[in-house]
Amino acid sequence: METNEKQEKQEKIVSMFDEIASTYDVTNRILSMGIDKSWRKKACDKTLQLLERHEDLTVVDVACGTGDMLQWWQDRAEAADATISGFIGVDPSEGMLEVARKKVDYADFIVAKAQEMPLEENTADILSISYGIRNVVDRQEAIDEFYRVLKPGGMVVILEFTKREDRGVKGKIVDFYMHNILPTLGGLVSRNYAAYRYLPDSIEGFLTTDMLKNELETAGFTMQYTQAFSMGISTLLIAKK
Repeated sequence: METNEKQEKQEKIVSMFDEIASTYDVTNRILSMGIDKSWRKKACDKTLQLLERHEDLTVVDVACGTGDMLQWWQDRAEAADATISGFIGVDPSEGMLEVARKKVDYADFIVAKAQEMPLEENTADILSISYGIRNVVDRQEAIDEFYRVLKPGGMVVILEFTKREDRGVKGKIVDFYMHNILPTLGGLVSRNYAAYRYLPDSIEGFLTTDMLKNELETAGFTMQYTQAFSMGISTLLIAKK
């Protein structure tokens, strides 16, 4: 894909998220039936368990959207008796960040792409990206950027809808939901059918879990933990710098 074509595609994705920002949280809760909360909780708890230090931590949440994951980091850090002194949310969508600023008043927010973050190297103890990595056109550049921003020993935490290789009965059930029910419900709630048609299409065109692992390892990360949720709809990957 040419540079101009990549840029146009990225701008189109950002514009789409600007348009659905006001209904994003409600739509997500309906579509996931709230189960995404358990996925986020697991991601935070497992990362804090694997992390060697628990004091004066800095968390950078990339593609932070409306700030959900930042709230989970604060909640689970308290439960784990860990102290987070810095919360930073990064997202290219100003519409999403407008919602996030109202929800999370203890974080600093930056309008930026995942592959071009205005942060110094060795800034973060934890860098998370939840359901956003597949929307990054220059993905390997973004993963290299994650490595740069993390401190040695820091963890990158990815929650994503990875492409499934299993096409058995369970796979067909998941496919029916993703390609038929999800776009209809998402379109009804958000009044933007194109945005929720994009979701299953973007998953189908994305990587398998093993392919994403390989990209993390190519950037220099060492895999620490992987878990699939809900018949493989969602996958958690944690890797160490």
